[in-house]
Amino acid sequence: MADDLPKIAIWDPDEMSILVARGTAAGELLREVEAILTIDLGAPASAGDRLVCFCGTLVELPGELATLVAVDASCESV
Repeated sequence: MADDLPKIAIWDPDEMSILVARGTAAGELLREVEAILTIDLGAPASAGDRLVCFCGTLVELPGELATLVAVDASCESV
């Protein structure tokens, strides 16, 4: 996570990572990261809240982000 990014998430090909703006809502984050994976990197469409890499493997979110996404998903199902 980073402070003061111009977007929610930014693909950094030099680092093989995606920088995420601190404080972003989990739902927005998932949509933005999925767009980077599918549009920019050519990954297949993700199933539900599972993100898929362009090589076909599941993308694992780092601990803090995975927790945010899990909490957000549980709030949306209520």
